[in-house]
Amino acid sequence: MFASLGRFAARRRRLVVLVTLVFVAIGGVWGTGVFSNVLGGSGFESPSMEAVQVERLMDGPLGRYATDVVVMYESDTLTVDSPAFASAVRRATGTVPPGAVTRMESYWTTHDPAFVAKDRKATYVVIQLPSSADSERVAQLRALEPGLRAAGLTTSLGGTTSMTMQVNRLAVSDLVRAEALSLPLVLVLLLFVFRGLIPGLVPLAIGVIVIPGALAVLRVVSSYMEMSTYAVNVVSILGLGLAIDYALLMVTRFREELATSPLDEAVWRTTASAGRTVAFSGLTVAASFACLLVFPSRFLVSMAWGGIATVAVAVVVSLTFLPALMRLLGARLVGRSRPAGRRWYGVAKAVMRRPLLSTIAIVAALLALATPFLGVNWARPGDWVLPPGAEARHVTEQLATRFTGDPSRAVTGVISSGDVSGYLTRFRAVEGVTSAEVTGSYQNLTRVEVRYSVDPMSVAARHMIEDLRATGARFAGMAASRVDIVDMVLSRIPLMALALVAVSFVVLFLAFGSVVLPIKAVLLNLLSLTAAFGAIKLVFQDGWLSGLLGFVPVGAVDINFPVLVVGLALGLAMDYEVFLLARIREEYLRTGDARESVALGLQHTGRVITSAALLMAVVVAGFMTAQITLMLMIGVGLTIAVVVDATVIRALLLPATMALLGRRAWWAPRFLSRIRTFHPDTALDGISR
Repeated sequence: MFASLGRFAARRRRLVVLVTLVFVAIGGVWGTGVFSNVLGGSGFESPSMEAVQVERLMDGPLGRYATDVVVMYESDTLTVDSPAFASAVRRATGTVPPGAVTRMESYWTTHDPAFVAKDRKATYVVIQLPSSADSERVAQLRALEPGLRAAGLTTSLGGTTSMTMQVNRLAVSDLVRAEALSLPLVLVLLLFVFRGLIPGLVPLAIGVIVIPGALAVLRVVSSYMEMSTYAVNVVSILGLGLAIDYALLMVTRFREELATSPLDEAVWRTTASAGRTVAFSGLTVAASFACLLVFPSRFLVSMAWGGIATVAVAVVVSLTFLPALMRLLGARLVGRSRPAGRRWYGVAKAVMRRPLLSTIAIVAALLALATPFLGVNWARPGDWVLPPGAEARHVTEQLATRFTGDPSRAVTGVISSGDVSGYLTRFRAVEGVTSAEVTGSYQNLTRVEVRYSVDPMSVAARHMIEDLRATGARFAGMAASRVDIVDMVLSRIPLMALALVAVSFVVLFLAFGSVVLPIKAVLLNLLSLTAAFGAIKLVFQDGWLSGLLGFVPVGAVDINFPVLVVGLALGLAMDYEVFLLARIREEYLRTGDARESVALGLQHTGRVITSAALLMAVVVAGFMTAQITLMLMIGVGLTIAVVVDATVIRALLLPATMALLGRRAWWAPRFLSRIRTFHPDTALDGISR
């Protein structure tokens, strides 16, 4: 099948290139419309969470009572008692049209001294927006924002909705900055790897095609479901990374084939061998992302669809446009090639001399690097993901230091029945709670606002929410949703792990006909994450290198981080796994020598994998300049995971474990051998030399 695809692409090369360019043009124009579909709330919650159910309950006659926006007004010279200060705030709040907000409170409407800073040079206005949907509240705030800024005063917007709006804006600027920094360096490295301008430009050309194509697919998906802002970032990271991986593999194999075959034959032989590897690699990566669909949050579901869309386009382009391009460019795609990597052959041989000792030493070292992660404190995204100086973060800091209380540090409780005064007494007795007041009622439902003093991302806040819920009341709010989000993700991780094992087993079995290799692959790929997870805890929870990276640690790690990095890193790790095992399998079919085939496989692919990993690390490292802490986490974690996987795992641990397994690595029960859909012996017949 793959050989036929290569022949068709070579024979109809101009048509394939033309269709691809038209597709890119349409995708580039129409696909960018996805930005208007995803720039809403980030969607970390699940519909089944108690906090979300309470919010829905308050959508009815009981009504919401929440602080969506905190507008901070400050002056270096004027005080709140000054007529100029008061009139500036009143003019700003007077721009709000009737019905544009549900509730707006200030010092002048409540005469509550808590609204005034201790030095009396700052005050804030609390706003509740009409919508119960996060994305709709962001749109409502955008409409109000210009008028809320008071002339002559420093105005800062804080609160949950402001935080979401500011994160959405920074996500786009982070993406543009990361690509602007990484792409020139990627081009230089590609020229060095291929030692030629034309072959060096090919992977970037594939990336230019894949990214708009994936955005077009994502726009179609976003027409049927709400998508998170971060889905576009995943398309950017993965699109360029996979384009580089697949182009490196295909072009490197094309060079080998062209040295011994006519041009047309070299194209179809490349597609039949390396193209088959790309197809199974893409299937494995897409399956890894599909496992994120076990989580009900819009954020993680969006990541899944972003990954699947990108992989699908990358594989199709690599199996159609790239062979056509090979046929058009011919020998110009060869550049100044280098001999196969004898050093990788020597490394594999050295490791396989003492495979058990090598395996034990490497596994022990990786597990030791992971030990800091055992003390992780989980959090959910809040204004702490914003950079120092961001408006929402500034408001939170000012409320903590200059005011007697923070109006956003509150949760809303709903009491269904019973002694309301008794509930209030029990609420006030919970450690961390500063007040509990009734804010509304309807029939047998009573709404209560409970204010607290502890950090909503702290362990103490979790205990507070657990104690409040132990009374029988139900709660919503930042601290409550943090508990629900963490519990939801942790409860679904075993299901995700099971799905990953299942899909990896099926796809790798179909690719290589072994039941041993899929199990080994999953274990090795998980080990590649250990160093990254340990480093993330030390950096982002404990604050190591925080000054260098430019963020303020909050003593916690976002619970969404490990799930997203597992999806991205395991997908890329499977990419490298399939690349290497496919070549080892080829050599094993040719020689029948289990150990020699490993050394030869690493010799032929070691340079490709390390080059791909280096280029991928450069792409991802661009996100180390991100202002949003979540993207910074992904940049740091994924860079470490990719480097460890391509060096320690592929170059050292894989040869050691393959030597320990020997011929058993390729074993499968007889009944499974009969049902293999893509028999590797048949698929590679006449391809290996």
